[in-house]
Amino acid sequence: MTSKLLRGAWADLAKATSRISAPTFPKGFKASGTIVSVKPKNTTKPDLALIASETPCSAAAVVTKTKFHAAPITFSRKLLESNSSKIRGVIINSGNANAVTGPGGLADAKAMSEVADHYLGATESTLVMSTGVIGQRLPIKKILDGVPAAHAALGGTYTNWLECATAICTTDTFPKLKSRTFTLPSSPSVEYCIAGMTKGAGMICPNMATLLGVIATDAPIAAPALQAALRAATDKSFNSISVDNDMSTNDIVAVLANGAAGGAEVTAEADKAADFEAFKAVLTDLATDLAKLIVQDGEGATKFITIRVTDALSEAGARQIAATVAQSSLVKTAMYGKDANWGRIVASAGSAFVRPGQAQVDDAPDLNPDTTSVTLVPADGSAELKLLVGGVPEVVDEARAAEILEQRDIEIVLSLGTGSHEAVHWTCDMSHEYVTINGDYRT
Repeated sequence: MTSKLLRGAWADLAKATSRISAPTFPKGFKASGTIVSVKPKNTTKPDLALIASETPCSAAAVVTKTKFHAAPITFSRKLLESNSSKIRGVIINSGNANAVTGPGGLADAKAMSEVADHYLGATESTLVMSTGVIGQRLPIKKILDGVPAAHAALGGTYTNWLECATAICTTDTFPKLKSRTFTLPSSPSVEYCIAGMTKGAGMICPNMATLLGVIATDAPIAAPALQAALRAATDKSFNSISVDNDMSTNDIVAVLANGAAGGAEVTAEADKAADFEAFKAVLTDLATDLAKLIVQDGEGATKFITIRVTDALSEAGARQIAATVAQSSLVKTAMYGKDANWGRIVASAGSAFVRPGQAQVDDAPDLNPDTTSVTLVPADGSAELKLLVGGVPEVVDEARAAEILEQRDIEIVLSLGTGSHEAVHWTCDMSHEYVTINGDYRT
């Protein structure tokens, strides 16, 4: 039964459904989202998600780089180290992060996996994720008692997957779910499917992978190839977004491949290079779409901002500069205020290679103030507005700038004039509402 949340408790359900792609899901996978009331006041929103495969899967994951790993991260990493070719599912709770909870928290994560394993008819095969408030023990009995219902609710329909995507949400305003079909060069007659869900609206500066995400495919991908493809995909997607400048204790994205659609197994070996590259491209495309949804749902956001750095000496340098500008509170608040204050953009870019304690930056060949240009590019296809050209300020048409900045989607292009490399980073503005949401988070 569709939850009250999905029936209309959100202020803008139309916004949610418009961001969910056509309901095509991978063979052999089922999903559910059920209510266990991790937070006692929650009686309407699913908060326990279960994704399961009918057969063992190859699996891969990337996790947060913070030193304070949440218990589910520690547990799932260890499980993947020993069992990456025999994973059957993922169990996820929202409302409580099970982070910085000591040995008891790790025992709770293990218990979640073991009970899910029991209902899936497997052992040491279920990954665990949690999201929510840090530093509080899980109401573990509620969660464990809810696993039978979660298992009974498993299904392969659009509604099942949507309920599952809803169950992992916290401050999100809509569930983030995408799917698509694809083929591989060695099996052109086989149609494969890949589907993914993610959550996140705040604490978005991952520097590793994603916030919380699960991607499933019915293509036959070997575990080492899956890991390599995921790492490459996250660099172009989840590692290229920010909402604020905070990294979570619980960030993880996992990919499961059960091979249910058939065809030749994809490996990272030279003779399988075409298949591997094709799959990597599909995974990157899906991950990028999911990452953009996170930014579009940034806490309190009113703008979706693309920072595009072009003509850089190196891709690494371009990525560093784009990320630095995207994470600048001054740039983000200027965009919220619809102020074409390009001085904040170049000031932020100029600090991209500064390290604490450094007296002066002498090793930033990507940057040259005399060749740098800044341009606003409107999303509606109308004429762009140049703010700085070759280090020389333009006379800015403030009325035109206001027209561009009135739009929800904005692109800022920094042309560095030092090379031919490019990088993109997606971010959002920072509004009064962001402060309100995070000031009231525990209440």
